Amino acid sequence: MNDIVSQIKDTHREVGNRHIPTGESHTVLLRRRYGAPIEDVWNACTDPDRINRWFLPVSGDLHLGGTYQLKGNAGGEILRCEPPHLLKVTWVLGDNPASEVEVRLSAGADGHTMFELEHAAVVDPTFWDQYGPGAVGVGWDLAMLGLSMHLHGQSPEDLAAWQETPEATEWIVQSSRAWGAAHEAAGATASQAAAARENTTHFYAPKASTNATTNESQSGICQVK
Repeated sequence: MNDIVSQIKDTHREVGNRHIPTGESHTVLLRRRYGAPIEDVWNACTDPDRINRWFLPVSGDLHLGGTYQLKGNAGGEILRCEPPHLLKVTWVLGDNPASEVEVRLSAGADGHTMFELEHAAVVDPTFWDQYGPGAVGVGWDLAMLGLSMHLHGQSPEDLAAWQETPEATEWIVQSSRAWGAAHEAAGATASQAAAARENTTHFYAPKASTNATTNESQSGICQVK
């Protein structure tokens, strides 16, 4: 568990916009390198048993053109499946318009894997103003941390125990700050980014102090058939 908070800096974050079938969307992009071969990372993101260990239980018709459902969370359709490089799904949660999640993997010469995840969603303007990209970005940061722990042999129990620690709260604070910086880099004013960052932090970590958030000027899904 040592140095988990320092992993915040291992991820590159971007905020943008692009058109998807349901309309003009906001996008969040996360990119980081994992010290595992591409085949292992792909398998961790697509094998249901392994997904359950670092993300959520998944069920459905898990192949290209099929559907999936994450327990207690989103479901959708598998749009593209190109092992071991590309997985694209729709992401439907509650009554929200369908969004899109795309995972892209590329192999490095040193045996590492570059992992990219982009989530494009049509977001209610009021909700975006209140929470900004961190609303979904912090959740994906947590998922990518879970994947990192899984690839390094740690158990679901390790992750569950860590989530109850002060270090986990600090990790969420730092993740929210990083998304606030990405929000501002994408054109938000400093005050807009700070307000959204604070709201996001207190959503994910209600016990975090106000000073911790202001003193700074959740898929594997496709089986090959």
